[in-house]
Amino acid sequence: MRLIQKDDAFTGLEAAIVLIAFVVVAAVFSYVVLGAGFFTTQKSQEVVHTSVGQASSSVEVIGDVYGRDTDADSKIDRLEFTLGLTAGGSVVDMNSTVLTYTTSTEYKILTRDEEHSPGGSPGAAGQWTIFSVKNPTTAGSVLEKGEQFVMQVDVPTSIDKNEQFTLEVKPATGATLSITRTAPAEIDKINVLY
Repeated sequence: MRLIQKDDAFTGLEAAIVLIAFVVVAAVFSYVVLGAGFFTTQKSQEVVHTSVGQASSSVEVIGDVYGRDTDADSKIDRLEFTLGLTAGGSVVDMNSTVLTYTTSTEYKILTRDEEHSPGGSPGAAGQWTIFSVKNPTTAGSVLEKGEQFVMQVDVPTSIDKNEQFTLEVKPATGATLSITRTAPAEIDKINVLY
């Protein structure tokens, strides 16, 4: 009698090894896919929070904007207005804030006159200062919740009757606050600008 020897049978042990290998590969793959998904979700949340912080304005004008004729030439030489934080706005460091002045014929980046702030009067044309602080929480040039900074700007070129201008307050973070006003037809010593 002849015995036929065949080695092509598949045993239960081999099947278990192959099954375990498939399970391990699937587990590693799903771990990688889930990790990538969590990373993407975190990055998208970070982008949303950053863009909301950048898009929302941190400062607003509180009250009116005033134009002053300081040298009685029937032209506005100085602007005064009060800045405060918007509801939910983050603190603003005025040391890193840029003010620009624009008319139909002129664009100028204004410089800060730190020598006269706060409490003094601004220096030369084209300079701005924090004239006074209402409800101060701490000393310094950081606008915090509840504080109001009274700003004075000596415009580079005097504003004539019916002339429109734009003053932009650009904090380091957050949207730019644009203040567009027109001088009245008759300029007094103190004028409310609309």
